[in-house]
Amino acid sequence: MASKTRRNERRTDALSKERIVETAVEILDTEGEGALTFRALAARLATGPGAIYWHVANKNDLLAAATDEVIGRVMTEVVGSAEPQRAIRAVALGVFDAIDAHPWVGAQLSGPAGQSAILEIFEGLGKQLRALDVPQRAHFGAASALLNYILGVAGQNAANARMNPHLTDRSDFLDSVATRWEQLDPARYPFVNQVAAQLRDHDDREQFLAGIDLILAGIGTLH
Repeated sequence: MASKTRRNERRTDALSKERIVETAVEILDTEGEGALTFRALAARLATGPGAIYWHVANKNDLLAAATDEVIGRVMTEVVGSAEPQRAIRAVALGVFDAIDAHPWVGAQLSGPAGQSAILEIFEGLGKQLRALDVPQRAHFGAASALLNYILGVAGQNAANARMNPHLTDRSDFLDSVATRWEQLDPARYPFVNQVAAQLRDHDDREQFLAGIDLILAGIGTLH
């Protein structure tokens, strides 16, 4: 009996939380949140569900850990960015790219499982705003504007990808939308008609960063 207990302890030790979370991220990326069950995770890890429960309390805990892992990589990579505005752009683009690569993260950041990751992003943005000497009275509003823009645009971009999973050529999709815009009545939709060509040729990441620069320009007037 003692020998069996020691074998179980060694198996539990070998199955680290890091390995569980890494495997969960793989399932989420390839099959989606619906496929992430403790049974599927146990099968992928060649262990029993009980061994997983030793490290992770439930699915919400697992989703939170997976979200923290993805966003944590982003925040770690931008820690060394010296100039505050460059650091803010790096955080923003890092989160944008992370949600683009892991669309499920966008959904988690808007729920309970993403609160720890949200705190890390918010703190990272706030640190850079303090380095920019933004007045303290404007800290919360400025950081919130950046955070809401980042999550909103990145989340929408990921949602579009999830709604069109069979879309293989994004340029064809944009071209079809731009063509529809160009065919609208210019008397009723003069602005949409005018920018249709820009929609056809735009780059999502460049457009996203242009929005960040607009917010940073507004923040710069707070001094």
